Amino acid sequence: MLEVDIITLFPGPVGAYLESSILGRSQAKGLTRLQAVDLLDYCGGNHHLADDKPCGGGAGMVLKPEPFFAAVKDLRGDETKVILTDPGGRVLDHALARELSLAEHLVFICGRYKGVDERVRTLADMELSLGDFVLSGGELVALVAVEAAVRLIPGVLSDAESALEDSFEGEGLLDCPWYTRPAEFLGMSVPEVLLSGDHEAVKRWRRERALERTRRLRPDLLEG
Repeated sequence: MLEVDIITLFPGPVGAYLESSILGRSQAKGLTRLQAVDLLDYCGGNHHLADDKPCGGGAGMVLKPEPFFAAVKDLRGDETKVILTDPGGRVLDHALARELSLAEHLVFICGRYKGVDERVRTLADMELSLGDFVLSGGELVALVAVEAAVRLIPGVLSDAESALEDSFEGEGLLDCPWYTRPAEFLGMSVPEVLLSGDHEAVKRWRRERALERTRRLRPDLLEG
């Protein structure tokens, strides 16, 4: 079972997403335990302050180190991997998602505002990013990583082939185009081969279209 704890200032929306769709079903099947952990529960004191002004001055607020250290101490076990969401981290890709899917326990530290106190970085076993753009916080990074990992766990998806035929699986290509009924819509027709009943021809067509789409949109995936 994959266990995940996401430490956040916004446990409501994070928890709601963890209970929905594939992630919710994975928990119902007993294949995962996914939880949003409220950072404010670890702030202590009467005011439950999670952030403070940056030392040295400047705009914005910085998340304090004490609640993160307390939360990680409470959550960390022998097999825990702590992940800090950070723009400088390893960029999430399919290989990393598969690596995370094999973990026993993941704890995500989600920054907000100007980020976390630098000392929080010492808690992390790895840092994770979605790419070179700015988000208001790390919650979306954590949720994307969790969904990408969970859907690779055997038994989570209702149709096992759904994961096997996705983009980046197998040969690492983008997925081929997919169609459903009606066979014709607004003058656009489903390719005849997909209606032929010839399974080998369909298989060849799908691989050719996957190669063509990858060559056109992501030629870097074909290097080597």
